[in-house]
Amino acid sequence: MFTVKLITYKGLYRQIEADSINLPTPDGRRGIRSNHMPFMTPIDIGVINTQEHGEKKKYTVSNGIFYFENNQATLLCDAIEDIDELDIERARIKEQRARERLKTATSESDIKRAEVALSIAINRIKALDSDR
Repeated sequence: MFTVKLITYKGLYRQIEADSINLPTPDGRRGIRSNHMPFMTPIDIGVINTQEHGEKKKYTVSNGIFYFENNQATLLCDAIEDIDELDIERARIKEQRARERLKTATSESDIKRAEVALSIAINRIKALDSDR
């Protein structure tokens, strides 16, 4: 078992004790268990799977970095949400809003923000759909 700190720009989201963690990275999914060698990787928008005290948990995550050493892990990310706390209707509304913003965006920065918001909304919906 190892400690994982889940941190966003708002501060510590949650600290968990995990048997394992599986992460979305640019190179594919990566799994970590206790006593893994030191490891650092960027994190993509996706779903993190954990095994916490024998219970499987899922979190949606938005871009960040993961660091592991001496059975201590830190995940710094833009956003993270426990899938059990997500609302499918709210996620669908956010997806629709992001699609509308993407249609009306004119500047490159507005387009990029709308694309990121759309990716996050779609990630939430997929995570909820796969959990059913």
